[in-house]
Parts: sequence; C-alpha cells; structure tokens
Amino acid sequence: MSEMLDIGGVASRLNKADNILIICHKNPDGETLGSAGALYWGLRSQGKTAAVFCSDPVHPRYDYMELELFYDQFEPRYVVAVDIAGTQLFGEKSAKWVDRIDMCIDHHGSNSGYADTMLLDETAAASAEIIYDLLVEMGVDIDVRIANCLYTGVSTDTGCFKFANTTARTHRVAARLIDLGTELQELNELLFENKSPQRIAVEQLALSSLEYHYNGCCALISLSRDQITAIGANEADLEGITSLPRSIEGVVVGLTMRQQPSGSYKVSVRTKVGLDATVIAKALGGGGHKQAAGCEVFGSLENAKRALLEETGKALDGSGLCPPEKPAQNPDTAEQAWAD
Repeated sequence: MSEMLDIGGVASRLNKADNILIICHKNPDGETLGSAGALYWGLRSQGKTAAVFCSDPVHPRYDYMELELFYDQFEPRYVVAVDIAGTQLFGEKSAKWVDRIDMCIDHHGSNSGYADTMLLDETAAASAEIIYDLLVEMGVDIDVRIANCLYTGVSTDTGCFKFANTTARTHRVAARLIDLGTELQELNELLFENKSPQRIAVEQLALSSLEYHYNGCCALISLSRDQITAIGANEADLEGITSLPRSIEGVVVGLTMRQQPSGSYKVSVRTKVGLDATVIAKALGGGGHKQAAGCEVFGSLENAKRALLEETGKALDGSGLCPPEKPAQNPDTAEQAWAD
C-alpha cells in the first residue's frame, strides 16, 4: 500500500525531483488533463523538465493548455499519476509505467493504493483542487495558463459546479482562479456550450435507447461501439453524456453503458443525493464517489445490463427514494369503482 503524504511532504519531494513524467488516465477528460496541465506548467515554472503522458489521444478542444506530451524526449526519474484511482485506468500505452509510479495525486476514496506514495483527499471535488493547494505550497506563481488548467479540472468534474460534489471550497478555489485571470467566459463556452455535430448525434442515439426501470426511478441509456464509430464520435464528444439519464424528473439513478473497442461496457452510475453510486459500482468491480461512480462490465449487452440492473435494484430496495410499484388493478373492480 502507498505511503500517505500531506501537502508539505509532496511539495518537498517534487521540489527535489526532476525529469518528471505526469500520467493521465485513459480516455483523458478535462479533469485529468487540467490537473496534469497545471502540475506540468507549475513544475516548468521552477525550471524542471517535465512532460505529460496519455494512453489515448488528447482532443484538440484542450489545445489551449499547450501540454508537452511525452515521446521519450528524456529518461523519467520521477513518475506522477494524477486523477487515477486504479491501475485499470492507465490504458494500454501507459501500462508500462504501472509499477513505476512514485506518487499518485487523487481525490477518489476508492483509490487502490498502487503508487509508492500518495496525496489523497476524498473531500476534494476534483484532483485539480488538490493540485491548486499543492502549487501554492510549492511557491508556484499561478499564471493565466495554470489557472485555466485548474479551472478546467475543477469545472468539468463538478459539471460546471452543478454536481453534488461541489463544495464551498470548490467555489473558493474557482473564485481565486478567476482573480488570477482565468478566461472564464471563453472556457465555459468551450467546455459546456459548444457541441460538435457528432455530440448532437450521440445525444440522439442515447435518448433513442432510453429505458426506464423500477417504477421510473432508474433510467438507462446505452451506446454500442458500432454506433459510436458510425457517427465519428470521439471521447470528447462522449464527455458529459452520463448526466442525461439522471437529469430526468423522478429518476434517482441514471445508468450509461458505452461499449469499448474490446467489447466490454464502460458503465457510469449517477445518483441523486441519498443513494450511494459506489454501492452499485463496487458490486461490479468498480468505484468512485457517492453520486458518481463507474465500472466495467463484460459480456453481451443484455447480460451486462441484467447484472447492472440487478445491483441497481438491490441499492434502491429499502432506500426510501423509490415509490413501490402500483399493483395491477382488476378491470372489473376499476369499473365498479367508477360506477360508484
């Protein structure tokens, strides 16, 4: 298991390190990239050699971060993973670094403790919150570029401050980043308003697959790999799609199933306050946060769906959040009641 460090201990080790490789999780989103980008530029500002490694391509949407991606331009002497809760999230190309992780910086309570040392704060809404505190501790002068990276991480992992993981601390960090020059309007438009034609097609397909279960308390959407490929959607087009089923009135738990190139299904579980999403995800080998968790399920769509719905039903049972099914009414009785 990892040795747990505080902010001061992590800052001290990074201040002494050089030739630092920062690893993002596979299918990189705004949270892992924003965290990695802020740390990268913070280290660079102190004259250190650093680079960012992603197993999968980075969408051009994030070009403003101006990340230097790692292509063997130096021999890493210190390897840091950011926002990666478990080794299964490294991706195929990053797998070679799994046994060489010197430090992990993360906010997932389900972190498996794979790194030699770890800075973990599960009260943080995003890993970028932790990175902000770390850069301050390291004495980094947070410029506009670093502020933009941090804001990207914090805002995307909180759904632009709408998700239940958002705290007063989150808003304080965001306010400080705005004071430091974050390009707020431009980033909000880019990250939350602009949608590609492929993203619109993704939403149409997702909604066409919509199913309701457990008296309308559960909504499920699914996308096959063939559908995703046919419309030319990439990971950035799929970001945030997990919020769709939970946003429906009366839905307590929203489930999203996306088929991966390997054939397995990436499952995202989103719940309303009062139902712990990790209960469902952990039962299927995953983890995450109370209102946002995930796992990977193998097998056919129907078998994967059956297993997922079974665990969802167990979580809903006795939660008090889902009204019981209305009993079927005898037509004769109903007719008599109308007559009365």
